[in-house]
Amino acid sequence: MTPPTPARRADLRRPLLPRCAALCLATAAAVAPALANPGPQDPPERAAGTGGKLRLTGGVSTVDGAGGGGLSPWALTSGGGTAGQWGGAAFLTGLRTQDYDLKGAGLALTWSDRLEVSLAHKDFDTRQNLAPLGLGGVHLKQDSLGLKWRVAGDAVLDSDRWMPQIAVGLLHHRVDAGALGPVLTGTLGAQLEGEEAYVSATKLWLAQGLLVNGTLRLTRANQGGLLGFGSHQDRRWHLQPEASVAWLLSPQLALGAEYRAMGDALHQSALGDGALAADDWKDLFIAWAPTRHLSLTLAHADLGRIAPAVQPRRQRGTYLSAQVAF
Repeated sequence: MTPPTPARRADLRRPLLPRCAALCLATAAAVAPALANPGPQDPPERAAGTGGKLRLTGGVSTVDGAGGGGLSPWALTSGGGTAGQWGGAAFLTGLRTQDYDLKGAGLALTWSDRLEVSLAHKDFDTRQNLAPLGLGGVHLKQDSLGLKWRVAGDAVLDSDRWMPQIAVGLLHHRVDAGALGPVLTGTLGAQLEGEEAYVSATKLWLAQGLLVNGTLRLTRANQGGLLGFGSHQDRRWHLQPEASVAWLLSPQLALGAEYRAMGDALHQSALGDGALAADDWKDLFIAWAPTRHLSLTLAHADLGRIAPAVQPRRQRGTYLSAQVAF
C-alpha cells in the first residue's frame, strides 16, 4: 500500500465538520422545494404543517448524530417538525466507563419529517491505557456526516395499523487517531475514512405506549469507526443487526433498552488473535422530556471489551445526553 503524501495526511487531519456544514445546508435547500408539496404518503393531517410532533416521538440523538436512541438510529427524524416544516436538534453526550471517556456533540436538520441531515463529533479519550505502547493519553476523534430519508409509513398516524415507519440512511465517518494512526493504517491495515448504510423500521403502538425499532447496518467499522474501517485480514462489508425497545410511561418519560452488533475485523491482527476483539454494545436508558424542546437521557451502557490486550475487562458506565429540539 502506498503511504499517503504529506498533503494527503494534512487533508486527513483537517476537521470534517466545517467543510460539510455548507454541503449539508445546500443539500437540504436543494431538496426542500420537492418536499414542500406532500407526497402520496403524507396524509392531510401531516400536510397541514401544524402542531408539531408529540414529545419523544422523534427519539433522541445517537452518538453518530442521527435521530433515534443513543446507540442506534431509528426511522424517526430529529426535531419537532412535521410535513411542510423545518425541524432539528442539537445534542451533547458524555459516557464514562472504568477506563475510557467518550464525549460527543452534534446537530441535525430536518425538512417535512422526511429528510434529515446530521453532523456529529466524537472524542474518545484512552487515558493511559495505551501507555505500555508509548501512546498514553491518545484521543481518537471522529467526525460523522449523515443523511436519512423516510421512505414509507408514519409512526404516529399509523400507530393503529401494522405498517411501521421505514427510513434509509447513509453515514460518512473520518477518524483522527493521533499517534495511533500509523498503527491503525500500517500495522493493522484499517482505513481512517469509511461509510455505512442502514435501513430502519420503527413501529409505535401509541395506545399501548410501546415503541420497537429494528435496524440493519452495512458496515466495515471497527468499534463504531473509532478504530478505523476494515483490516488487512478482513475488508468485507458486514450486515449488523440493531434493536431498540422503549416504553412510553407518560408523554414526558420513557424507559428502554438498545442493542447494537459490532464488527470484529480486528480480532485476528498483527497484534495477536483477540488483542483487539470487539463485543456488541448495549444499554438500558431512561429519557425525560420536560418540554417539547428539551430532553435528557440517562443510560447504563455496556460496550464490552475495547482493546482487551491492554485492558481486558468489559467497559461499563454511565451515559448522559442532553438534546435541544425545535
